[in-house]
Amino acid sequence: LALDLSSARGVIAVVRAGEVLFEAAFQSERSHNAQVFAPLTEALAVIGKDSAVIAVGTGPGSYTGVRISIAAAQGIALSRGWPVIGWPSITTVDAPEYRVLGDARRGHFYTAQVKGGRLVTGTEVVTAEAAQTEVAAGGVWVTLDSKRPLGLEQVALHEPDAVMLGRIVAALSDEELAARGALLLEPM
Repeated sequence: LALDLSSARGVIAVVRAGEVLFEAAFQSERSHNAQVFAPLTEALAVIGKDSAVIAVGTGPGSYTGVRISIAAAQGIALSRGWPVIGWPSITTVDAPEYRVLGDARRGHFYTAQVKGGRLVTGTEVVTAEAAQTEVAAGGVWVTLDSKRPLGLEQVALHEPDAVMLGRIVAALSDEELAARGALLLEPM
């Protein structure tokens, strides 16, 4: 079960053995809490009495949306005894390797490098000038923001992908699942 509410587009998916059993998306500027429960109920019905791992997209992005998805996941985990794994939303672009540029607010931006669904570097907060210089240096750049940061046309728009989030977490070893399940869930 994968939930990502880190952007205005909330997404919930159920993935088993690489197959998508359920996927629902909804637009919500600031009301994820009002819209998440109907698709979440449907997703849980698809899972039925089976056990599952819950994957939560931790951002960066909407702090409130990420907190809502964490709270919903923890409630389900407590009632069903399922583990919850937090995973960066910015790793869910379906590309082998890319750089991420996002608006960190107050005239700053964050960058990160992703390879194979994993952060190669942590997020780094940079100035607008530094962000423009990094993007100008080339490479594949994406953003999960609703618009291109700094209007940079080289930065492709993407949305968080709960199906990809589910596939990434499903591919983790039992040891990594256990280690990540022991970590505190918090927004990036």
